[in-house]
Amino acid sequence: MDARDLHPAARAELKTLSKDNADWVARHLVTAALLVDSDPEEANQHALSAARRAGRVAVVRETAAITAYRLGDFATALRELRTYRRISGRNDQLPMMVDCERGLGRPERALELGRSVDRAALETPVQVELAIAMSGARLDLGNPTAALGELEIPQLDPSTAYSWSPALYSAYAATLEELGRQDEADEWWARVDRAAEALAEAAEDDAWETVDVVEEAIEVDEFDESGDDGSGDDESGDDESVELDDAELGDAEPGNGYVSTLGDDDDDDTDDDLDDDDSDGAADQPGEIDEDNPRDIDGSAAG
Repeated sequence: MDARDLHPAARAELKTLSKDNADWVARHLVTAALLVDSDPEEANQHALSAARRAGRVAVVRETAAITAYRLGDFATALRELRTYRRISGRNDQLPMMVDCERGLGRPERALELGRSVDRAALETPVQVELAIAMSGARLDLGNPTAALGELEIPQLDPSTAYSWSPALYSAYAATLEELGRQDEADEWWARVDRAAEALAEAAEDDAWETVDVVEEAIEVDEFDESGDDGSGDDESGDDESVELDDAELGDAEPGNGYVSTLGDDDDDDTDDDLDDDDSDGAADQPGEIDEDNPRDIDGSAAG
């Protein structure tokens, strides 16, 4: 595993570390990303190893949260996401936080958390993920009509497929089924398949395109010990879309009616008011971590 396999934006966050430590952390993050689908438990161990070496780096805490979420450890995932949010100042993982509250059996709190930010300030894919998570919380409360309303957002467009469209269409179809509107649900399930096929075809077409490779973007000497973390939002705007054939999709329109406790943080007073009465009562740092002598997943000491 090579440190240069880590996304440049993520590597830039590691510039505050020594070069050797940054390389170790980067390799753990790359491995965690590769294993999160096939072996989430092993992925989580690599994420924890990275966190022991770089507990104050946002992308490290984010990775620990995602792997914990995939294990179904919603309490740990939520604590890690809160820390990630404080360090980064970003709300891009808000949908996962809402889903963690759902996983902990707290749908009312999930809704409160989802309403705590201005959705218009979120990137479009995050808006869609949040709508799906909020809809799920409504279903948890036994209100499918309100759940459907959460999904009726501008991005629920049957004529154009984006990367997030299949998930949004699926959630909409499932909610229609909850309401007993099976005919409409069947149409949206068909749209799920068509959108997925269109996106797959577009991806195959893009694979044949040529691109210029900028070697400077992946130089390892980005890892230095300067105080500048070099981080920045890696925002590329809206996802590319694929136009879907209106005749093929049919005439139906929308009805009327997503988931560490490592290191400490000095800015706990900036946490959300919603977190103050957290019933799981765990702090941001566990007692077992020795910051002076962190150990790696393989037993080696940090570089």
